[in-house]
Parts: sequence; structure tokens; C-alpha cells
Amino acid sequence: MDAAKLAEALTAQSLFADCEEAELSDIIARGQVRAFKPGQMLMSQGEQGSTLFIVLKGLARVSMVAANGREIILDYAEPGHVLGEIAFLDGGERSATVEVIDPIEALVLTRGAFSDIIEKHKGLALRLLKAMARRLRQNNAVIEADRAYTSGPRLARFLLRLMMGDGAGNENQLKIALSQGELGNFAGMSREQINRQLSAWAENGMVGLKGGRVTILDRDALIDVAEAW
Repeated sequence: MDAAKLAEALTAQSLFADCEEAELSDIIARGQVRAFKPGQMLMSQGEQGSTLFIVLKGLARVSMVAANGREIILDYAEPGHVLGEIAFLDGGERSATVEVIDPIEALVLTRGAFSDIIEKHKGLALRLLKAMARRLRQNNAVIEADRAYTSGPRLARFLLRLMMGDGAGNENQLKIALSQGELGNFAGMSREQINRQLSAWAENGMVGLKGGRVTILDRDALIDVAEAW
């Protein structure tokens, strides 16, 4: 992998999205590509974190356990996602658990190697601060919007976040087959709410339900619901 390919793989919200080619080249040179099997944990909530992961291939589930013991699914990490940056940067505990779903290939960077890169590239630290501020702003906007939506539009928004967008004719498929319980953990809704809403959509031909799994049948209708207030 070279800097151009890494830049192309990084998502717009990535911590390294604004990095220059020379900086990405050093990140590649100082990092190590590692493979992880389904079921492996890239990191666990509460442990000390001194490494950062840039996902190159595969899919991982990012979750945390709240103070009341409830599991909250934060995201599903795809190629281009950066994982573990919070503990990596502040030296604290991991704020989430990341479990491999599909085989993962990731570029792993240690804090010591990253400190050397920061020292070499003087403008990198400021770009990282801007990237963190941008992500915080976006996260605040997502939280605010989700609270403003009722359960139907809210669930539709989360389903759209999970849909494929690879340009290979899979746009109406979910990235991962989720049970209704897991979908509820992701959308912050009860299983009863999820079941009631999905059943109504299934009757209208918007989604398909089989074996507790959800498939999208009418993406345009789902978009209409997601945009409704």
C-alpha cells in the first residue's frame, strides 16, 4: 500500500483525512499490517490503549456497555475507519469494544511511532485537532437530529446508515444481517418498538423479514420516512 491508496481508502470523517502524502507515507512505513479473524477483539472497553487501527479490509462492530449495563452499538467499522484513537491520543482507557465480524486487515500504529511522526511533521498536530473538532461537531449534529425524530423516521435513518453503497448493485442490502434486538441496540429503541415498526413496513412492502433478519425492499420509501418529521 502507498500513500495515495491509503488516502483513497480513508473516510471523510477519518482522523487522517486531511493528512498530506508524506505524512501518510510515514504512517504506512511506521505501521504494521495485521489480520484479524471473525470473533477476535481488536480492543475491549476499559483496557489501556496504546495502539491505533486503520481498517483496510473487512467489517467490525463497535459497541460499549453503559453504566446501567445496557449494550449500545455505536457503529459498524468498514475500510477507511480509524479505531482506538481516543485512548491512543489521551492515554486513557478504551471507550468501546471492537469485535471483528468479517475478516479484518488493519494498519496498526503504536503511540511511540506516532509521536515520532508528529515530531517530524510539524503541521500534522493542528490538522488532527481540526479533524477531531469536525468529528465532534458531526457527532453532536447526529445526536441532536436523532433526538428530534420520532421512532419511525429514527429507525429509517439508522437502516439507511447500514445500507451498502459500493456501486456494485448492492445498494438495497444491509452491510450486515442484524437481528431486531441488535438493531434496537444500534438505534436506541426497544425490541417492541423495532418489531412494531418493521412489521408495519413489511406489510407495506418496504422491508422483508425472515428469520428475524431485515432486508430493504423499497429504499426510496425508506428515505421518505427518514426525512419525515
